[in-house]
Amino acid sequence: MPTGRTVGGSTFRHRYGWTEQRLKYNKITITLKRTKMGPNKKAAKHRLSHETEREFGGTLGAVCIPIFLPLTVLFLICVSQSPEANVFQLPPRLPTTDQLWDPLAPMLLLGWIGLHALLYMMPLGKVSEGLVLRNGTRLKYPINGFHSLCISAVLLMLLLAFGAPLGYLFELLVPLAVSAIAVSFLFSIYLYVRSFWAPSHALALGGDTGNPLYDFFIGRELNPRVGNFDLKYFCELRPGLIGWVVINLGMLMKEVELRGSPSLSMILVNCFQLLYVADALWNEEAVLTTMDIVHDGFGFMLVFGDLAWVPFTYSLQASFLVVHPQTLSLLKAAVIVALNGVGYYIFRRSNSQKNQFRRDPTHPSVSGLETIATATGKRLLVSGWWGLVRHPNYLGDLLMALAWSLPCGFSHVLPYFYVIYFTILLIHREARDDRQCRAKYGLAWDTYCRRVPYRIFPYLY
Repeated sequence: MPTGRTVGGSTFRHRYGWTEQRLKYNKITITLKRTKMGPNKKAAKHRLSHETEREFGGTLGAVCIPIFLPLTVLFLICVSQSPEANVFQLPPRLPTTDQLWDPLAPMLLLGWIGLHALLYMMPLGKVSEGLVLRNGTRLKYPINGFHSLCISAVLLMLLLAFGAPLGYLFELLVPLAVSAIAVSFLFSIYLYVRSFWAPSHALALGGDTGNPLYDFFIGRELNPRVGNFDLKYFCELRPGLIGWVVINLGMLMKEVELRGSPSLSMILVNCFQLLYVADALWNEEAVLTTMDIVHDGFGFMLVFGDLAWVPFTYSLQASFLVVHPQTLSLLKAAVIVALNGVGYYIFRRSNSQKNQFRRDPTHPSVSGLETIATATGKRLLVSGWWGLVRHPNYLGDLLMALAWSLPCGFSHVLPYFYVIYFTILLIHREARDDRQCRAKYGLAWDTYCRRVPYRIFPYLY
C-alpha cells in the first residue's frame, strides 16, 4: 500500500529478486556485546541491543538455502532440456562432470559482467540520489541501465551478423549456471570479509547479528562500493537481468538451427520478457527506494538471486521450447498477447500512480485521490488503482507471469514453475506487508483494510 513517503519500491524487484520471499520468521532479541569482531573497532563498539527478525529460517535457513537453491537451478535446467521435462522425477540423464564444466563458460560470464561494469561507468543518462542514509548522506547512482540494454542489443546484432553461434548457449546453460553459482559464492565471501572494514553506519541492521553464517547469507554491508561503483546497485538490474534476455535470444537461435525458423511460442516468450526487462531498466530510478537497496544487506541472498536465480530460472520457458516445440494458433496467440497486455497495463499504471504519489502527492494526476491520514503523518492511498485491491501491481505481475507460460502449452508443469513460485512468493509477501503496516499504522490500517478488503485478486483474495 503506497503512502506519501513509504520506502518500498516497485514490484519489479519481486520478480527480479527472489529475495522478498521470507520463508519463516523467528523473532528474537539479540543483545549485542561490545566485542572486538574485526578490523573495524568502531563498528564493533557501535553495536547496540536491538530487536531483529531472523528471516529465511534463521541460521538453519542460512545454511540450507545456499545448498538447496543452486541445486534447484541446475535441476530445473536439466529437466527443461530432457525429453520428459518432469519436475517430479530426476532427469533420465544427469550431467556428467565434463558437462558441468566448460572453460568457455566462466570466460563468457566474467566477460559479460566486465562489459556491463564498463557500461555502468560510462557518462550516459542522469545521476540520481538515493534515500537518506543513517549518517544523513545520500549516495549517487547512474541511471543508465536502459542505455546498457540498448548497447548490449547492438553488440549482439553485430555478433549475429558476423555469424556468432548464439544458439550454443543452449549447450552452455549448465556450465554457465555452475559458473554463476561459483561466482556468487566467491563474491559473497569477498563482500562478507570486506564488511568488517566498513563504518558502523554502513552496515545493514538485519545483517549485523554477530552470527557469521546468517550475516554471510543476508549481507552485512548495506551499500558496498569500490570508489563510486555501487556493487549492489550494479548487480540488481544489470548483468543478470540483461543476461536473461540474452539467454532467451540464444534459445530462439537454437530453435532456428534445429527447425529453420523460430516458433510463434518462442517469439511471444522472447517479446514478453524483453518488454518486461526493458520496462524495468527504463524505470531504473524506482529501484532506489526498494527494500533491496534501502534495507537489505548485500550478501549471498541478493548476489545469488541477481546473478544465478534470475537469468537461469526465468528463462526456463525459452529453454523448454527448444526441446518441446509447441504449435500455437493465431487466435490463441492473440488471447495470450491480450492477457500480457492487460497485465502490463495494470502493472505499469498502478506502479506509476504509486511512484507519483510518493514523489509529489500534490501532482494533478494524484492530488484528487482519496487518502486516509495516519498517526505517523503519512497518508494511505485508498482510491484509484490502490482502491481496487491492496496490491494491484502484484495482480498485473501475476497476469504477465501466466502469459509467459501459456505459449508452452499444458503438457508439462515445468513452464509454469515461475508463475506458481511467484504466486506463493507474492501471497507471502503481502501477508508480511500486512503485518508490518498493521503494526506501523494501527487503527488507520484497520480502516484501510475495511475500505479495500481484497488483497491481490478482486473478489477472490
